[in-house]
Amino acid sequence: MTRLALFDLDDTLTDLSGAFSRWAAEFAADYRLPEDAAAWLISARRGGPMDRFFAQVRQKFELVEPVEQLWASYRARIPQLVRLYPGALHDLGALRAAGWRIGIVTNGMPDNQLAKLRRTGLVNAVDGYCVSAAVGLRKPDPRIFRLAARNCGTTLSPDDWIIGDSPGLDIAGGHNAGSRTLWISHDRMWPQGQPPHRTAANLREAVQILSEEPAPQATAIPPPHPAEAPSETG
Repeated sequence: MTRLALFDLDDTLTDLSGAFSRWAAEFAADYRLPEDAAAWLISARRGGPMDRFFAQVRQKFELVEPVEQLWASYRARIPQLVRLYPGALHDLGALRAAGWRIGIVTNGMPDNQLAKLRRTGLVNAVDGYCVSAAVGLRKPDPRIFRLAARNCGTTLSPDDWIIGDSPGLDIAGGHNAGSRTLWISHDRMWPQGQPPHRTAANLREAVQILSEEPAPQATAIPPPHPAEAPSETG
C-alpha cells in the first residue's frame, strides 16, 4: 500500500522565519527607516493576511507606495532569501526511495509559493503540491489535503501523515482530514486544542519518525467458502 506524507512548506521545509528576518533588514535599509525598524517588522508579523501587515507597515513608516506594491515586492524578493532546513532534499529523497509519496500543502499566493518550490528544488523532490490561492481552499480545510493527495496520485487515508509547524493549520487540518498528524515544534510547548499524534523538534527528527513507521499491511482477501470454491470437475 502507498504511504503518503503531506508537508507544510513555510517553517516546516523552509526557514521562512530566517528569510523574513533577512528581508526586514533589507527593507529597513532600502527605505532608510529608523534603527529599530527591522525589529519592529519582525515583531509586527504575527500571522494573518499579508495585505493587512503591509497596511500597518505603510502607516507606521508613512510610506508612499500602495499596499499592493509593497506586498508584491515582498512576494518577489522572499523566495530569493528563503533556505531549506539542513538535509531537507536528502531526507525527502530517502522517504521516496523507501516507498513514500511526498506532497506539499501550503497557504499563500501562487507566485510566492511556487517560486520558493522552484528556487529550493522542492518542486522536483515531491510527487505533488497544493497552493491555497491557486485552488480556492486554505488549511485547515480538509479538502485541500485531499486535493493534495490526489495531486500526488493517491487518496488520503487514516494511515497517512500531515506534517507541519502550525497547530491551527497543519495539526487541526490533519485531524479534520482524518489523518495522522506530526507537529514540528521548533522547541515550543503545545499550546491548546487536540494534540498531534507525534511531535518532532525539527524536520530531521520528523523524517526519522516517518522512516521508522512500519508499512501499512494490505488487507488479506479471505479464501472462498468451500461451498463457493470452483469444482475440479466442473
